Amino acid sequence: MKTETKTHQPKKRTLLIATGNRGKFTEIAHEFEDCPVNCLSLKDLPPVDECEETESDFEGNAKLKARYYANKFHFLTLADDSGLEVDALNGQPGVFSARFAGEPCDDQANNDKLIRELAGIPQHRRTARFRCVMAIADENGTIVETTQADIEGEIIDTPRGDNGFGYDPHFLVPDMGKTTAEISMAEKNKISHRGKAARKMRKKLQKFLCS
Repeated sequence: MKTETKTHQPKKRTLLIATGNRGKFTEIAHEFEDCPVNCLSLKDLPPVDECEETESDFEGNAKLKARYYANKFHFLTLADDSGLEVDALNGQPGVFSARFAGEPCDDQANNDKLIRELAGIPQHRRTARFRCVMAIADENGTIVETTQADIEGEIIDTPRGDNGFGYDPHFLVPDMGKTTAEISMAEKNKISHRGKAARKMRKKLQKFLCS
């Protein structure tokens, strides 16, 4: 008698995507639709003190946040730290991207400061990149996977587009002739730092869940 080989199907687990930013949550969660996970954001859970981002680089902060929120909620937890690096500003705003103009975080204020800092700098010297590092911690707060990715572009003075968030209206992708606020979410997920890092993480997460 022929014996059927059963494929191991991992039990669905909760994946906390540790952000309260709905735009960021939607971008990341989209990439995990075919994984055996139910995605939650911090907005779906009782409020806790925000993790203080004290590390000097994206990887350190991503790991710090993943551990912190996993220990708070005891879910498999994905955290990212991402931001804008502008070559003419020696890599700024970098890890301070969300609060470049100070507290509280304000996209418009950050963009206004960015353009002021670049005043007088010619367009060909406004090269920049969005960089993203992601980390996943298990329910006990142990880091189990990390990934990173970036997208190259340049900064323009006049904002263009109504999609996206943060610095997207000022971040031009030269090959497309569009800012990351002028393209659809589907297009953005294909090329963005966050989308690329999430796809790398999806492969690692699937392997981890089946181990």
